Amino acid sequence: MSDKPLDQRPETPDFWDKRFAARTTPWDAGGVPADLMAFASTVPGAPRVLIPGCGSAWEARWLMERGWRVTALDFSAAAMEVAREVLGDHGACLLHADFFHFDAGEGYDILYERAFKCALPRKMWQDYARRCAVLLPPGGLLAGFFFFRDDPKGPPFGTSPEALRELLSPWFECLEDRPAAESIAVFSGFERWQVWRRL
Repeated sequence: MSDKPLDQRPETPDFWDKRFAARTTPWDAGGVPADLMAFASTVPGAPRVLIPGCGSAWEARWLMERGWRVTALDFSAAAMEVAREVLGDHGACLLHADFFHFDAGEGYDILYERAFKCALPRKMWQDYARRCAVLLPPGGLLAGFFFFRDDPKGPPFGTSPEALRELLSPWFECLEDRPAAESIAVFSGFERWQVWRRL
């Protein structure tokens, strides 16, 4: 158990509550990334999508307006308040819960990753990978942005391509991997758009 105060431990809601309450959120793009727009245009129908660590929920609103069935999840109460402002009439998609323990019901077709895995301390990454595998059926997609940087400090906590492949390959195969089309300053030059399919 860490002896740091809770608001200095990113595995706790307190850490994120402090930052959202102060609107100190340099990871917030303030809109919808072009890579997600391009990906969504290739997905037919109205898939069930989970956005863990949804933060301000810009993507959730955009996807709901496309008819997708969205669950925008965050364990930070302060993040929920910001997301409600962004979502407006679409606020019903919000779920204030812990990614690792909430009842996912029938599961999801897609998990959208943006600044969630890299917000988790590395000791939690195995649990992250297993949980993603549980939430997605065979053929389900883990799609989004992954942060690659060799720096022990964080968040954001970076990884290497080899380490990510080792982490996810027991349950997933990589279908797409390319540099992100656009990044905000905190991620610039260090993130890639990837799509992984559940085996």
